Amino acid sequence: MPLLDGVRVLDLTNVLAGPFAGYQLALMGADVVKVEVPGTGDLARHLGADPELSARGLGVSFLAQNAAKRSVTVDLKHPRGREVFGRLVASADVLLENFRPGVLARLGFGWEELRAIRPGLVYCAVSGFGQTGPMRDLPAYDQIVQGLSGVMSTTGTPETAPLRTGFPVCDTLGGFAAAFAVAAALVRRERTGEGAYLDVSMLESALVAMGWVVSDYAIAGQAPVPMGNENRTAAPSGTFRTADGLLNIAANKQEQFEALARGMDRADLLTDPRFASREDRKRHRDALRVELERTLAARSADAWVAQLSGSGVPVAAVLTVPEALDLEQVHQRGLLHAVAVPGVDDEVRVLGSAVHVDGAAVGPAAAPPLLGEHTRDELRRLGYADAEIDELYAEGAL
Repeated sequence: MPLLDGVRVLDLTNVLAGPFAGYQLALMGADVVKVEVPGTGDLARHLGADPELSARGLGVSFLAQNAAKRSVTVDLKHPRGREVFGRLVASADVLLENFRPGVLARLGFGWEELRAIRPGLVYCAVSGFGQTGPMRDLPAYDQIVQGLSGVMSTTGTPETAPLRTGFPVCDTLGGFAAAFAVAAALVRRERTGEGAYLDVSMLESALVAMGWVVSDYAIAGQAPVPMGNENRTAAPSGTFRTADGLLNIAANKQEQFEALARGMDRADLLTDPRFASREDRKRHRDALRVELERTLAARSADAWVAQLSGSGVPVAAVLTVPEALDLEQVHQRGLLHAVAVPGVDDEVRVLGSAVHVDGAAVGPAAAPPLLGEHTRDELRRLGYADAEIDELYAEGAL
């Protein structure tokens, strides 16, 4: 049985942070009903690297995180659309949204109204800055939050920082935080019957995820600085040039450094007073890099990985995304899952969960939905007759 079997989620979210949270819940077996605006739907339907798919409302950005969901179109600005939505709420265990703070309340569905419709509801609101505070009403995208959180200030080198990370990390972290909070609230509800109001801030999610970096300042009073591929806590720990390709080395412990020196046939480094202890190596990290790269230049990154793989030293080549997806480790773990998308000749590959459950990889149970694909079925489930549904369509409520 899937972990969230029987849990019904209304997913009113758009683009990334919210839909990512809903996808994590769907992967764990929740019945996720995506509530979309008639005619347009989630903006992500029109985003991504394949213009043809985007033009058809099945953009890569949408396909990436909406498999196993079902789509219902409802106009929340239409009186009868709000009536339909109220019935949907009454059938749900979880409501997930990422509107600006106050939008749902202005439509007549604030927390008190939602709780009155469905006692025990878990209501999760994801926003850039949270539902309270002086910044609550400001618009926010991932890049805005990366800049405000300090993520960009610590990314890159002293010469290139601040830099945006290569993927929307703050959206993703906010989505993970929301999915975790929903799962935790469902545990409490199972025990007490009590619902929950969850206020997830992307800004705070990013700061929490930067725990060590933030704590350097909050506890030790040391402001983080960009260090490129170096690790502030240890040396040698970073990316090093070889004869062909870059090599990540993370010799964070004394025994790992000693094993690295011996594995590279550089036992002389062990008697060099500049590199005697962790703190010595941190102080002389530039000199240590010169010594290591002088030796590493004799072989390729792959050759060094092979030579050092049995030494106990964490080493690995630096890969591209295609190379990472082609790793036998990733294949054997079953991270990518093929799904059939309506109107697409070939199956598309989407990411499953990073978690294996009871020894098995977890992937989506169904393809991403077409816009409004399940509206009629869902309304029948809520007790609407076909004639009523036709009427709602004719009035523009669906």
